[in-house]
Amino acid sequence: SLGCDLPQDHILLSRENLVLLSQMSTISPFFCLKDRKDFRFPRATVDGSQVQKAQAIAVLHEMLQQVFNLLPTENSSVTWNMTLVDQLRSGLHRQLEDLDTCLVEEMGEEGSALAMQGPTLALKRYFQGIRLYLEEKKYSDCAWEVVRVEIMRSFSLTRALQESLRNKD
Repeated sequence: SLGCDLPQDHILLSRENLVLLSQMSTISPFFCLKDRKDFRFPRATVDGSQVQKAQAIAVLHEMLQQVFNLLPTENSSVTWNMTLVDQLRSGLHRQLEDLDTCLVEEMGEEGSALAMQGPTLALKRYFQGIRLYLEEKKYSDCAWEVVRVEIMRSFSLTRALQESLRNKD
């Protein structure tokens, strides 16, 4: 490896981000059961045992970038605690910076960029589905709640990938 090691606090940040997500909600998920949807998270993209280091970094980067872009802004109607949203945005930003450094190091070989397209495309489609869902539901509180729970789930699924990155050398 070219010595691209994610800092120890990268995993810590992931845990903090998960905690922030769990605290953001202002309504009970039970009110929103009728709004639930299977967004079909592309699990194969985060299977740590099957993934090369460069691909793992690209997948995590795409995932965090998509979540970052999805987060509501100050002027959106969501009833989430915006202070927590800002803290989450800042945590995601720090993680993206870590991964940016790694991506540059790991993508040294031109060919590896091509290997990324499949998995990152799958993630793009997945998040596109989430955006369309929010639009269809007119960004209702329940729609955001369903999306919040989905993001938590997808974060949990990437935990193994992050752990495997720390061990791939």
